[in-house]
Amino acid sequence: MVEGNCTTVTEFILLGLSDDPELRVFLFLFFLLIYGVTLFANLGMASLIQLSSQLHTPMYFFLSHLSFVDCCYSSIIVPEMLGNILSNDKAISFLGCMLQFYLFCTVAITEVFLLAVMAYDRFVAICSPLLYTVIMSQKLCVVLVSGCYLYASLCALLHLCSALGIQSYKSNVINHFFCDLPPLLSLACSNVTISEMLLFIVVNFNEILTIMIILTSYLFILITVLRIHSAEGRYRAFSTCASHLTAITVFHGTILFIYYQPSSGNSLDIDKVTTVFYTIVIPMLNPLIYSLRNKDVKESFKKVVGSKIFP
Repeated sequence: MVEGNCTTVTEFILLGLSDDPELRVFLFLFFLLIYGVTLFANLGMASLIQLSSQLHTPMYFFLSHLSFVDCCYSSIIVPEMLGNILSNDKAISFLGCMLQFYLFCTVAITEVFLLAVMAYDRFVAICSPLLYTVIMSQKLCVVLVSGCYLYASLCALLHLCSALGIQSYKSNVINHFFCDLPPLLSLACSNVTISEMLLFIVVNFNEILTIMIILTSYLFILITVLRIHSAEGRYRAFSTCASHLTAITVFHGTILFIYYQPSSGNSLDIDKVTTVFYTIVIPMLNPLIYSLRNKDVKESFKKVVGSKIFP
């Protein structure tokens, strides 16, 4: 298709991260390794939570869903990306592109709100420990998680309608490694001001709302912890939040960098590299963060593995 000739499209071409043929094998092996570790670590974490009665608490219930979302995150993007790296045919059908975008948008928003829900869980656990099991009942946990999935699906559907509303494109070449809304809007022939404004409003609303929930929760946690007289008690309280705070800092820090960095001539390449981090690398890091810095997970792993080896 010749760029500048507005027409409908039946497929898109994903340029990927690099067109250097010498980097193909390296990129393929690198992302294949990350994908393998991501699946192994997240499925392992979810399985451990199911098998260990010690981890049948609200915190780990939310963590099991975070692991599921991270598996989906990578599986939506990486297999298609790996195929494009080795193949000269980098085409993806219009329907496949729309489906990939919808699923990616759903899991991305779900993860944002799951991290906020986990912050609220830590707030209740530390600030109201005696009422924790009453407040964070199984019913409430299911409602909160279901709400994250449902709200994310509706937001993704809203953005999908914006993408489907584009009648014609200047080109079918997407300068990215997966189908996302901003690159699609940049190729539209029609006026997409409303779609861009809607994207800006929804992204900022979700980001501001979840960050406010997280900051408010940890403000009350900080006040409560500072009232604890013993240094050991304060350390124990903070240690239960360390993994979650690390995951939040990495995830939201990357998103804020993407949306609030100054625009420049090479911003598209910077966006692609940064997007790789929060869509592919972070799903691998989350289970490692929660396992390496969590005493309960380590103990449960030893018990489960020990019972399998020495029944």
